[in-house]
Amino acid sequence: MKKLSKLLLTLSFALSLTSSAFAVTVASWGGAYTESQKLGYGDPTAKKLGVDINWVDYSGGLSEIKAQKEAGAIVWDIIDVFAMDTITGCDEGLFVEFDFDKDFPAAPDGTPASKDFFTSMPSKCAVGNILYSWNYAYNSKNVKGTPKSIKDFFNTKKFPGKRAIYASALTNLEIALAADGIKPGKGGAKIYKALETEKGVKRAMDKIKKLCTDPKGGCVFWSAGAQPPELLMSGEVVMATGWNGRFFNATVGEGAPIVQVWDGQGLDYEYFVLVKGGPDEANAKKALAEMTSTEGLAGSAKYIAYAPWRKSSIEVMKKGEPWYKDGKTDMVPHMPTAPENTKNYFLVDPIFWADNGTELGEKWEAMKAGL
Repeated sequence: MKKLSKLLLTLSFALSLTSSAFAVTVASWGGAYTESQKLGYGDPTAKKLGVDINWVDYSGGLSEIKAQKEAGAIVWDIIDVFAMDTITGCDEGLFVEFDFDKDFPAAPDGTPASKDFFTSMPSKCAVGNILYSWNYAYNSKNVKGTPKSIKDFFNTKKFPGKRAIYASALTNLEIALAADGIKPGKGGAKIYKALETEKGVKRAMDKIKKLCTDPKGGCVFWSAGAQPPELLMSGEVVMATGWNGRFFNATVGEGAPIVQVWDGQGLDYEYFVLVKGGPDEANAKKALAEMTSTEGLAGSAKYIAYAPWRKSSIEVMKKGEPWYKDGKTDMVPHMPTAPENTKNYFLVDPIFWADNGTELGEKWEAMKAGL
């Protein structure tokens, strides 16, 4: 089986070289997301550098790149990955380590790349790509008044009706504590400090349990990203947590009367890594620097409501509004990292969830079973 796998990978590698003439190959998640990457900075980078950039879909994790390396047939140059994969892959020598201020261009005003990043990287092998939000929204036709804070999400007296929340514990515990009066602190440090204790976890669980069992409230659990907007539009719930990009698409793409609330949002992220020993490592490194430049990352926001990792990209977008591809929609107000949207937020902590996810997941499911 191993010999067959190695043969297939070698054949795939040979075919990729024949068809792409040593093109830079980027593995990403597919769909509208990869399309935004290709159109926003992939194609412009390819044109500027004179190097073909091919985009391929994958399902996440490190198993595929490990198999390529083991077979001696690496076919990817750049991969879009989660934070923990950058840490694991870096530790295992799969990816190239960066000198951020040497390998990536400064902002237009000369600010070094490392100072222009919205926040620090999880490893020396990671360079930020986009940030997206776990926030909440409501259907303006089904709610009397104007919810403005994360506390309003839990205020069933003022805003009666069911809420849709994510089916797993991730981010639910954080927003519960934010709504219960804990100021997130820098990056959410105070929230995660509380969740390191049994008292803090119980406090968060009790907050969710109270919401779900409230006769004026109640919970509907969602697991697929398309569900929150659908639940809001059907009237099954009056508020729903979800991903900002999904809410944006429902509002701008479909004209839904959905309003997003950014207070207490959780910022999550995606990163690029450069594969060590990839088929075109030199050109891939140049392409990666260009794609994650101020202008490059701003380009992707023309096609999707995810925020560029560079702070300076927001300034580029402001000057170019309306920035969205339709030529009429201002995009900065829809960016999770816009100054108006980051007055009270937390950064989802991948290390905390890697260390505690299993235990908290068990407690979460036990809580749900008792509702």
